[in-house]
Amino acid sequence: MNPQVLVNAIADENQMLLARVSKEEVGHLIEELDKANTILCAAQGRSGYILRCFCMRLMQLGYSAFFAGETITPGIGKGDLLFVLSGSGRTTLTQEWIKIAREQGATTFGIVGVEDSPIGRALHNTLSLPAASKLESAAESRSIQPPGSLFEQAAFVLLEAIVLALYQRQGGDPQTILERHANLE
Repeated sequence: MNPQVLVNAIADENQMLLARVSKEEVGHLIEELDKANTILCAAQGRSGYILRCFCMRLMQLGYSAFFAGETITPGIGKGDLLFVLSGSGRTTLTQEWIKIAREQGATTFGIVGVEDSPIGRALHNTLSLPAASKLESAAESRSIQPPGSLFEQAAFVLLEAIVLALYQRQGGDPQTILERHANLE
């Protein structure tokens, strides 16, 4: 096993997928983040870990951001944004949270691997990141990696790029992040 060959293969897959991301969809996501009173992030499994990283950065950038299901997460309502991440577009709990958010008058936005999915169809807005889903067979997969890995990696990099854009827009001062960074570590 040559680790550099594997790293290059993973990086190449991510580059090819991220090159397909719509600049307009990213711009629309940033607009929705900016106008939301409160941003509630929701995802399950590995996607949940990735979205928690983004949610933390939003908070550090001064947004009112929470991860759904945590004890300190407020209720969702009109003027709020439910932001979800789902590779398969079929996660039952995420579907239920979208339904509740819409019933409460919140806007819903998601990064999805499969736009024509229950989650993709339920959202007000989507950003497409069409990668191999955990539900695809090996024959259907466009990735050499385990199911879901490419979506999760590309989502993390894309969300980090959005964080960087927001950070630069605010002047790129690390002190602003550090003021809101955890100090009980």
